[in-house]
Amino acid sequence: MIMPTASEPIRHHHAHPIDFESVREVPDSHAWPDLHDHPTASAQGAAVPVIDLSATATNVLEQLARACESWGAFQVTGHGVPTGLLRRVEAAARGLFALPTNRKLEAARPDDGVSGYGRARISCFFPKLMWSEGFTIAGSPLDHARTLWPDDDPLAFCDVIEEYKEEMKKLARKLMRMMLVSLGLTVAEAEGKTGWIGPSEEAGGMSAVLQLNSYPVCPDPDRAMGMAAHTDSTLLTLLFQSNTSGLQVLQVVGDNGRDRTARWVTVPPMPGALIVNVGDLFQILSNGRYRSVVHRAVVSRTSHRVSVAYMCGPPAASKVEPIGKLVGPGCGPVYRPVTWPEYLSVKGKLFDKALASVMRTEVSLERI
Repeated sequence: MIMPTASEPIRHHHAHPIDFESVREVPDSHAWPDLHDHPTASAQGAAVPVIDLSATATNVLEQLARACESWGAFQVTGHGVPTGLLRRVEAAARGLFALPTNRKLEAARPDDGVSGYGRARISCFFPKLMWSEGFTIAGSPLDHARTLWPDDDPLAFCDVIEEYKEEMKKLARKLMRMMLVSLGLTVAEAEGKTGWIGPSEEAGGMSAVLQLNSYPVCPDPDRAMGMAAHTDSTLLTLLFQSNTSGLQVLQVVGDNGRDRTARWVTVPPMPGALIVNVGDLFQILSNGRYRSVVHRAVVSRTSHRVSVAYMCGPPAASKVEPIGKLVGPGCGPVYRPVTWPEYLSVKGKLFDKALASVMRTEVSLERI
């Protein structure tokens, strides 16, 4: 695989995704020379953990801790999000991406903006383009929906999106609380640590962006990449990947020595399940104990895949730093305090070097 560097981002000549439906072969702009940087594990050889949040067993927190330490990702069932809502949000995403390209471009994301239609933001760090298109929603989707469906009622799309965002907000707060408790905090400490994951609506002040992704059918999937390898600049990302396989996470096996190996593991879709990715900010919060997961998306010759990612972080003004309870003699803070906007700015310049850049200078890179 072509790996990014922390040098000046690449400026591509193409401002927007190609019209994938009209393409009969992968153009050079989207042809990746090597997609086999790590071996891909068989389904029998490795599996991302599946955790039932409705279970009464006392080991749910232990399962969360093991999954976050070993994988940085897991699937959740028993999460309470209605199956019907998952079907409706998938239909809404498919309906959006089925629009003519010129209509979608009317809602294009501006270079200095957050919301709108366009290619993945990480595209600028890779010399080849990705076989995907996306639509980002920060705040209300109404203005863009009016542009996308000028002759129809845009409220049907907006209502589904708003309902989905509310369900994801509740689930994200629940997972944040459980993951902090799995690190050894009490519930009161977990809620008091931040002030924005408490049980009341007023306390649920986490910021969030909804990302709809489309991975069209590809004539030669062995030469194309849906989404290149990256970590999320979030606390948590909650992903619904519908019923089509494509997500892969990088599992690192072994210690930091010579025996350390890595392999791509496909996360198979499970009916009604959601995928949880640990983000960079949670790695900072946990003082490096829980790792943000490197992941990517591959494409298919026969199936059009869509996914919906709820990407959540702290309020813009809140500093994220290692939890005091995880810091002590012989285990000082690995990272310096940083806000989400500050970290996004760093990630936008340094990409995969961003986490290392916010490490405290006295901390050795081998520490994590």
